[in-house]
Amino acid sequence: MLTRSLPRFAGLFAAFVVICNVGCAVPLAPGYSILKESREVHFVSGRPSHLEIAVRYTLENTGTSALEFIDAILPDEKSFGRRNVRVEMNGHAITPEKLTEELSWGPQEVFRLKLDSWAQKQRRDLLIAYDCASFQDSGARITLGDSDFHLGSRGWSPELEPPKRILAPFPHRPVRMLVTIRVPSNFVVLSRGTAAGRKQSGSEAEYRFQLRKGDLDPYIVAGRYAESPAGNKSGAAVFWTHEPLKDNLSSVASDVGAAWEVLQRNFGALDKNIRNVHLVEASNLRAPANGEDDPATAAFPGGVLFSSDALGSGARNDSFVEGVARALARNWFGEEMLVAGNAAVGMGEGLPEYAAIVIDEARKGESARRAPVVRLLHDYDDARKQAEEKPLASSFLSDSPEQRRIALAKAPLFYVALEDSYGEAPIRQGLRDLVELLKGQEAGYDDLRAALEHTTGKSMEDIFRVWLREKGIPEDFRAKYQEGRQSLP
Repeated sequence: MLTRSLPRFAGLFAAFVVICNVGCAVPLAPGYSILKESREVHFVSGRPSHLEIAVRYTLENTGTSALEFIDAILPDEKSFGRRNVRVEMNGHAITPEKLTEELSWGPQEVFRLKLDSWAQKQRRDLLIAYDCASFQDSGARITLGDSDFHLGSRGWSPELEPPKRILAPFPHRPVRMLVTIRVPSNFVVLSRGTAAGRKQSGSEAEYRFQLRKGDLDPYIVAGRYAESPAGNKSGAAVFWTHEPLKDNLSSVASDVGAAWEVLQRNFGALDKNIRNVHLVEASNLRAPANGEDDPATAAFPGGVLFSSDALGSGARNDSFVEGVARALARNWFGEEMLVAGNAAVGMGEGLPEYAAIVIDEARKGESARRAPVVRLLHDYDDARKQAEEKPLASSFLSDSPEQRRIALAKAPLFYVALEDSYGEAPIRQGLRDLVELLKGQEAGYDDLRAALEHTTGKSMEDIFRVWLREKGIPEDFRAKYQEGRQSLP
């Protein structure tokens, strides 16, 4: 249900420096802190290849009492192919025990690491290691081939949990963290963070990246790739492909680079370490089950993974660039800012599609904004002939393909309607603020409304109700774009 609540977001505007900015000198509950953390990823060639992942921590009991265990969420076995789990505390092996559904929470796999009594102020070294291979979901979170792999920024590393007591602090990542990636020496590597060196070791190379406070969790893209175009100019996109490109795609690279600049100008700069957008061919990448027939793409910070099918269908055509632009937008709406499950369609799918309209308008003018709106209205009306519509706020990715198609057409139109009613500049500024202030956090419709009401200075109760809680498209919106619809086949 949509309410007038202006939750976390309004609080952030009112007092961005909040209560615990001073830090709590005196512990209020049992808990521990992460003093040091490092992550290591090793690509092991084979048929099939697999990844060896090891995460090392130095922990300190900073709470009010001794601790008998630590709970940790490990990567999902089906999604990541997790196997061969090994846990050590101060060099001694620990057998992780999977918690039952009654003791666990949510859909994650939670494991309990039982300890001998861990006294206050005592430090301990923890190692959690495992392999990833033969997973079932080759998509935005992980791909793996004989000569390439990628890990998204979520899910592949353990998450240490606080003791389940009131006021127990969450064990946050330390101010600095080292990510080490070991790959064959002929691989190229991208990762979040500042490059901290490359070291050759036999037939392998070791890359290091330093992450600091404020950086989101690391992602990794690596493989044996040919880079195109050669001598790429600053600002244009770079292709990484399994084989050298036969066609000259410099114009496509320029178009994608221009789209990236439009996104940064409207929704904020992502990362100063990103110098060029990378378009990377990924093995075994599958399209999400969203009912669309487009070739598979998946966003990663600073670029897009695409399937070989996408390249085979012709990278010169407009649909390839449009698909890449929508995927790039997910870096803001889904990567920097997570989208709540109940807003997965309206925000998670609608915002990237709307961002593609923003790109078209910036590069080609007002007519390029109008054309996709007219097309989406046509798609919406056509989809409604096949299924009963659900209100956008009640639509989910798990809905039937027919119902999902209705919502996917309507969602981006909502943001166009917001711009029509309140102006492009304040709406885009509100979205920019939303991404910046909720970086790494989950956002939903209430947060969206709070951000937009702040930048417009106006109540949005009516427009949110009409577009999100009611069925249909408002007649005044239809009338504005009706003329262009006559030219559609």
